[in-house]
Parts: sequence; structure tokens; C-alpha cells
Amino acid sequence: MKEKVAIIGGSGFVGSRLAQEFKRVNKEYDIFDINTQIDGDRAIYLDVEDPSLLGQLEGYTVLINLAAVHRDDIRPVTRYDDVNVQGAVNVCNAARQQGINRIIFTSSVAVYGFASPDTLENGEPNFFNDYGRTKYLAENVYKAWHAEDPAARTLVIIRPTVIFGEGNRGNVYNLLYQVASKRFVMVGNGENRKSMAYVGNVAALLNYTLTFNPGFHLFNYIDKPDLDMNTLVAMVRRTLFNKDNVGIRMPKIVGMALGYIADMVALITGKKLPVSSIRVKKFLATTQFASSIKETKFEAPFSLSDGLAKTISYEFMEDNSDKKTYVSE
Repeated sequence: MKEKVAIIGGSGFVGSRLAQEFKRVNKEYDIFDINTQIDGDRAIYLDVEDPSLLGQLEGYTVLINLAAVHRDDIRPVTRYDDVNVQGAVNVCNAARQQGINRIIFTSSVAVYGFASPDTLENGEPNFFNDYGRTKYLAENVYKAWHAEDPAARTLVIIRPTVIFGEGNRGNVYNLLYQVASKRFVMVGNGENRKSMAYVGNVAALLNYTLTFNPGFHLFNYIDKPDLDMNTLVAMVRRTLFNKDNVGIRMPKIVGMALGYIADMVALITGKKLPVSSIRVKKFLATTQFASSIKETKFEAPFSLSDGLAKTISYEFMEDNSDKKTYVSE
């Protein structure tokens, strides 16, 4: 049977880049999403919470599920379970009903929580938020589906670290924007390292996993080498301002105090603020992971420095104000 791919949640940041990758290699695909207003492509309306809509997946041979709620501040918190976990249940049921034997699921390194440096795929789950918790529960839903017929079914779970790239409005962009706007203050000594993944490489990897044989395949994804915050910020400042330093510094204890004050203000006013204690903790943490993806012979088309250079140029040195942006953590 000719391969036909359904990209569920394909209107988002990763899905849009994956669609570009599929066009490049002439892959037959359709996008399914609750957002059908996308540029240069079409999307079929589908809500993973509504099992009555999943009959639309008839005739597809591969399901790639990118649909998720992922911000830290989703309310009510039951939304994480409704979309991330029950959505996985519904997708697996659709695969059963339609005889689809290949599922690719994008999970997250958030399942590890604040893990020790260079945690591999065998690291113990130690999630600290509802996003990480429900991603891990969703993984188990997919594993149960695969275990029903392991010889015929292919399950690929990719746990990427924080994904960045052109048009994304997540944490990496927020950092780059603060530096570019000259409002950045380095909290702490800046020696903590951050694993990151460029969206172009994540899309290429998802396409590559279509070649995997039946079985269960689990991989972290990181673009190496991991940069410490001093190196990352200095790189951005060098590119934008020709300054080879990090600028103003703030002691860790002061930064955490400001984060807790912001929490109280947000609680009293009901307004979302750009600063919070959890954001400061994330900034100060070393989030450094390792991956066994090299065992598959996958070769990332872009280096980490290339991805950063492309993103910085696109966001701060070119006029792309008319292009679509994607809000995420």
C-alpha cells in the first residue's frame, strides 16, 4: 500500500515545518488540526478530543501525532489530560478501527523533570508539571497499543528538548528577544547548560522515522553540543551588536525573589506576567540530555549554530513581520 501520512496537530510550529519537509521529498500527506487557517497548505478539521471525527483517518497508513497542550499556565489543568492523554486514547482507537499500524508520537524531555545531565532514554520519569505528567501517560497509551501486535505495529516516540526556530514564540525566542531588545539580565553565573533542538532537524528526523521497521523505537532528540548560558548569550550579542560578553548580571537569590514577587502579583491581579518563579527556575536549571539517535544513522541537516544563526537573522535582522508566528513554551 502506498504510504499516506496524517499529521495530527499539523498546523502548529513543528507540523508546519514537517509539511515543508514532506513537500520537499514529495511525500503524500494531509494536515488535521482544530486550526484550519494555515498558510500555503490546507488543514482538515479534527479535534483529538472528539472520537466521532477520527473516522476521517480512514485510508492513511501513518499517524503522526503532534497535537498537545503544553504551556505552563493552561487552565483548567484537566485540559492536559483531555488533550494529551484522552487524545492519545482516541488516536489509538482510530488506528485500531482503520487498521493503521504505524504511529509516530512527539513526547518531550519534560517527562524527566529536572534530570541529571546527559540523561538518556532509559532515564527515570520524574516530571514536575502536568505537561510532563500527561506526556508520559500518553506514551503509555501508545505503548499499550503497540504491545497488542508488536510484530506488525511500529511505534516511534520522540522526546525532543526545547525546540526553537524561525517564527516560534517559545522560551528560546523570549531569551533571544530580551537580548536583542537590550533588556536581558543574566541571572546567576551563566554556567548552566541548555539542550536545544532546531525545528528543521526535528522535522527531518520525523520524516526519517518513516523508514523504521516494526517495533518500539524511543529516542530523545537534542542538537549537540549543549551551550552554557554565557556562551549562548555572548553568541547572540556578538551577532547583533558585535559585543563578546553577556552584559548585566544579577545574583541568583535576587532573581528568585523577583520571581516569587511576580507570582504574588499575578495571583492578586489575575494577569499573566512574563516573569515567574518557575520561569526563573527553568532559566537557572541545567537541562542537558543525551540521545542514542546516532544508532539509527540519522544525520541532522543543520548544526546547532546554523539553526541559531538562521533564527537570529530571521527574527532580528530581516523584516518578516508579515509571516506567521507560533506561540508555545
